[in-house]
Amino acid sequence: MNRREILKSGMGSLLAASAGWPLIRPAQAAEWPTKSIRVVVPYAPGSATDLVPRTILEQVGQQVGQSFIIENRPGGGTTVGSAQVKQSDPDGHTILIHSNAIVTVPAIQTNVPYDPVKDFSGLTTLGNVPLVLVIAPSKGVKSVKELVAKAKARPGELNYGAAGIGTPPHLAMERFRLAAGFEGQLVPYKGAPEALTEVMTGRIDIYFCPITPVLPLIRDGKVLALAVSSSKRASALPDVPTTIEAGVPESDLDFWVGAFVPKKTPRDVVVKMNAEIIKAINNPATKAKLGMLGVEQMVMAPDDFDARIVKEFEIAKTLAKAANIQSQ
Repeated sequence: MNRREILKSGMGSLLAASAGWPLIRPAQAAEWPTKSIRVVVPYAPGSATDLVPRTILEQVGQQVGQSFIIENRPGGGTTVGSAQVKQSDPDGHTILIHSNAIVTVPAIQTNVPYDPVKDFSGLTTLGNVPLVLVIAPSKGVKSVKELVAKAKARPGELNYGAAGIGTPPHLAMERFRLAAGFEGQLVPYKGAPEALTEVMTGRIDIYFCPITPVLPLIRDGKVLALAVSSSKRASALPDVPTTIEAGVPESDLDFWVGAFVPKKTPRDVVVKMNAEIIKAINNPATKAKLGMLGVEQMVMAPDDFDARIVKEFEIAKTLAKAANIQSQ
């Protein structure tokens, strides 16, 4: 048989492989989405981790011609909703929206039903959300310096809220408290809205809140912003110092929101989802909406995001051990 006959007979691929010739096959585009997408948010409605994806995924839905159905599944310090996504079909039609808590919670709590590295693939970060240290105006405290002095004068009396044990707002508070050198009492809540209500009424003293739900309250004077935990000032609150600028070294902690899928989701689907989400984030209308929420732009490639999760998980375990934070 000559070369033409070999190729025609279908034996060409076998001979090409044995001869070291590259096999050329037509590329297959990822078939996603083929139906509506379920989005699980393990936080209460109205939280930053709820509002940010709603803003972005609305635009993604317009781009891909499918609806994104958001389900809030708070509970278990964000572990209930996370475990549901872990067990879902890895076909790109179930997304988990999470924050740094995806690594901080299992670093602190025992018997968490997922491993952030082994059970999930990162799509991209959706944005950086500054955490704001807020207090009721009725408390008469107008600066971090005054707060720390008051807390030290009455050891253990100051109480502080946290949206779940081991979540970034909780760790931000513990990091700040330890760096400032005062004692206090932790009061955990299911989410930011509940904790904010308690701050406004004065039932708890302070709370590190994601900027998104608290920004309107700050602007209306219902709560006072003392500082932000991020490494730089928030664009939406340029006059509010960072905790480091306020005189507490080594007290910074950044808070991001990101999107994940089950680990076995095909990589070409992951890549396509990443591209559509980033396209939506870069849409001018979406950018404007995120800016109104106080969200700083932050996107990543899937491989880079996965690497970040590995690194942050180790950092979280180290911090939890150093601070002796116990699951409650």
